[in-house]
Amino acid sequence: MIHRCLLMLLATIFVSMAPTVGRAEEISVRVNQLGYLPDGPKLATVVSSLDELLEFQLIDDKGTPIFKGMTKPFGPDPMSGLKTQQANFSEYEKTGENYRLAIGENFSVPFSIKPDIYDRLSVDAQSWFYLARSGIEIRKDIVGSAYARPAGHIGIAPNLGDIAVPCLDSEAAVKIYPEFKWACSYSLDVSGGWYDAGDQGKYVVNGGIAVSQLMDTVERGRLFAQNARTVLSDKRSRLPEQGNATPDILDEARWELEFMLKMVVPPGDPFAGMVHHKVHDTNWTGVPMMPHSDPQPRALYAPSTAATLNLVAASAQGARLFKDYDALFSKRLLLAAKQAWAAAQAHPDLIAPSGNFDGGGAYGDGDLGDEFYWATSELYLATGEAAYLSSIKSSPHWRGDVFSREGHGAFDWANTAGFARLHLALYGEKLLPAKEWLTIKTSVVQAAEGFIRLQEKEPFGQIYRPENGKYDWGSNHAILQNMIVVSAAYDLTHRPEFLKSVRESVDYLLGRNAMNISYITGYGTAFSKNQHSRWFAHQIEQALPNPPPGSLAGGPNSSLVDDISKARLAGCAPQQCYLDDIEAYGSNEITINWNAPLVYIANFLDNTRKK
Repeated sequence: MIHRCLLMLLATIFVSMAPTVGRAEEISVRVNQLGYLPDGPKLATVVSSLDELLEFQLIDDKGTPIFKGMTKPFGPDPMSGLKTQQANFSEYEKTGENYRLAIGENFSVPFSIKPDIYDRLSVDAQSWFYLARSGIEIRKDIVGSAYARPAGHIGIAPNLGDIAVPCLDSEAAVKIYPEFKWACSYSLDVSGGWYDAGDQGKYVVNGGIAVSQLMDTVERGRLFAQNARTVLSDKRSRLPEQGNATPDILDEARWELEFMLKMVVPPGDPFAGMVHHKVHDTNWTGVPMMPHSDPQPRALYAPSTAATLNLVAASAQGARLFKDYDALFSKRLLLAAKQAWAAAQAHPDLIAPSGNFDGGGAYGDGDLGDEFYWATSELYLATGEAAYLSSIKSSPHWRGDVFSREGHGAFDWANTAGFARLHLALYGEKLLPAKEWLTIKTSVVQAAEGFIRLQEKEPFGQIYRPENGKYDWGSNHAILQNMIVVSAAYDLTHRPEFLKSVRESVDYLLGRNAMNISYITGYGTAFSKNQHSRWFAHQIEQALPNPPPGSLAGGPNSSLVDDISKARLAGCAPQQCYLDDIEAYGSNEITINWNAPLVYIANFLDNTRKK
């Protein structure tokens, strides 16, 4: 007994005393800090300047070596700035807790091997969205006292609220939108929806893809999951609508969809039927700032074709998903989608400008071809009407290589063509002509094969390798979107290499990376906990909480946009351009469109496991 305790104590000491990687004699073992599926890949990345192969051992919770092997050298990795090797212990499938991987006297942090390892993550990631809600009290009995707060932006002083938000004043509008004359004299009730990120802004183009990916979790789940019980459950997420005979994920999606419907320009206006791009404060607030305490005036910003097409796509998808749960809401969504489609065709080039805005992000987008492709794809999937199929086929994206983005994320809020292609492949088999669907399916499979080839070059195992040698803003989210392409290929083919690829790629997010940190709050031994947020701001004000479990940090960003990163990360290797600091918004923000694909992937991993 004494001998076993001594082994465990030594393992702990070696981990806690591990010096900074870089000296020739040092070795650091990076693992998925949450753990591994018994029948899945189990790889670790070893950081070492040594050239020779290294023997590794898997140690159980009693300190007993139970598996051993030799590392595979990868050599210098320009993305991480580290010299690496890999340890593969995939053969070992016995379940257990507190395993460690050891090379000599160098130990990894503890991890588990068990089949339900992603179950809690799927719950936390989707419950995260309730805490992002605007216009509703976040209840103590649901989330606990640390995260409870009054409703934000309902017009209780000092907060001016979203109950009657005017358009941006004409003087400011002329400066922002010089390309077209825009002004309005009305106010809209745009309460509800989700706060986008670390501030109090609400953006239709970011909300559109985020809400669609939540709905994807249900739509993909009921078509392809081995057991769809979890994604269809109405007693799984932490939210007030639990137990209403509608899947919790759809309840959460409805909160955003209802907001998006409120953003439509009313009848009688020259842009009637179009959708306002965003609503946010007219001046920036500092950190911290609780939503109900925000004193800044709010404004509606000009409608845009991109926002209008986001409403089309999300509403059309919602129409087919809510059909079995709320027929009236489903009909309302489909009508809204068709009306917004007509408005977008009447105003096909209202471009949301880029640049700096006071009080909120720009979300500018000058290329609308992908949004038209996405919107008409969703309308066709919702209705099966030939006119929409004809419109899809007229798009350059119909046959285009929509996934080729030089190793960056396959799609995002501003580049939705790849997202539309996935939906046509996953949900369109019964609607599309057989030959056309097969072509679409093949394009997804080929894209997934390409991502695997990129992944094989990565010593840390993630599906992400930008050709320009730089990590993007939200690189963790890009990794997830690439994983979703590969997961779709698995659903369409059941080829095991695709499932293996997704299972390995998630290791990076959970600690097997250059920073040796899990980017998902509450998961692993060392995890991000100071993400940029005005209300999860414990780092600045101790009375406030850290972000909740299941919060995804944006991840390394080669563009050092915030002052603290510029000061501390100059010259960083791409994968090390990250700070877990509330001021490092360029790499450490949390957003709805980053957590939504995490919900999808966590559920995919959980419902493709062996029971």
